[in-house]
Amino acid sequence: MDTSTFFLYLLIILLTARLFAEIAVRLGAPSVIGELMAGVVLGPSLLGVLEPNEVLKLLAEIGIILLLFEVGLETDARQLMKTGKQSSIVAIAGFFAPFLLGFGMAYYMFHLELLVSLFIGGTLTATSIGITIRVLSDLKRQQNKEGQIVLGAAVLDDVMGVVLLAILYEFSVAGGVSLINASKVLIFVSLFFVLAPMAARFMSMLIRRFDSVSEIPGLIPTSIVSLVLFFAWLAHAVGAPELLGGFAAGLALSRRFFLPFGVALKTDTDFSGRIETQMRPIIQLFTPIFFVMVGLSLNLREIDWTSPFIWLFSLIFLIVAIAGKLLGSLLIRESWPMRTIIGLAMVPRGEVGLIFAELGRVSGIFDNEVYAGMVIVIALTTIMPPLLMKWFYGHWGSKLAA
Repeated sequence: MDTSTFFLYLLIILLTARLFAEIAVRLGAPSVIGELMAGVVLGPSLLGVLEPNEVLKLLAEIGIILLLFEVGLETDARQLMKTGKQSSIVAIAGFFAPFLLGFGMAYYMFHLELLVSLFIGGTLTATSIGITIRVLSDLKRQQNKEGQIVLGAAVLDDVMGVVLLAILYEFSVAGGVSLINASKVLIFVSLFFVLAPMAARFMSMLIRRFDSVSEIPGLIPTSIVSLVLFFAWLAHAVGAPELLGGFAAGLALSRRFFLPFGVALKTDTDFSGRIETQMRPIIQLFTPIFFVMVGLSLNLREIDWTSPFIWLFSLIFLIVAIAGKLLGSLLIRESWPMRTIIGLAMVPRGEVGLIFAELGRVSGIFDNEVYAGMVIVIALTTIMPPLLMKWFYGHWGSKLAA
């Protein structure tokens, strides 16, 4: 592909992603669904205008690393401290229930291989904290009791999900399940949680000092992108996926990060806010490329839609995905409307689920049918909860504690 063709492809991707994202939001769905559909329309499933190539895959990889950086940057670990036991129950049960149910169904019912089954279970554990926060914010329930429980649970779910992703990535590289490799990844993540606050303080001081004397604009985004890329390289060097490095960098620089066991680290919240503000346009430029590439990689024409497999597969795992998250909310002592809305808020998979599914595809673990089934489940669990939550609040909102 020559340079001019690449420019044309990139132009089409960016504009189409934006157009479909706008349409999705106006229809009440998350923007990520619109970007995914843009890839489906442009790719071999429909128009066949574009096809994945190495350059676009590289840009998509940058996009996903920056997306995980944003997830880490927005992670508020103090939410977990505020809601404590209830958030922990919702998160832990809502993490392990879909993972174990998903793995069990894939391995024993569909007789899929062990690694494939583990990846399916892992894909179903995800909760999109971004979509959850967006919906609660739109409904003005973010500061209410259920909002605090959900946000705290989503934070813990997010961290556990990224750790699981790192372990599954190691399994995919090694070609099988290995407790030694899993232990290596866990040690890396544990060391990070100990060292990240100190690294964050040092890096923030260094960047802030240079920013105050620099006479050239743009030092903060240049420094932060370089830092994210370094963390991504470091993560790969120790055997974890590059995107874990992006999450690590975001979490380290978050204004809401705190040391384990509740020991707060004093950070410059104004400077952290400037990082968020100046990095957001860069993240918003690259991340749609990733979601469009997910759609481009999905060839719906190759799927035998007359086969009962794809329908049964999608239906079973859609039920597992919803029931697994609702189970966590049923274990806390609250009124049933409160437990229901908390469970619904934890259902959206969004971009986090797509990250798992895409890693399964590029690793050669998911074939086209399994990948398509997972994307269908992720899409439905992303679209349905915001609509159901709005309806539920309209009918039962008065029964929820303020």
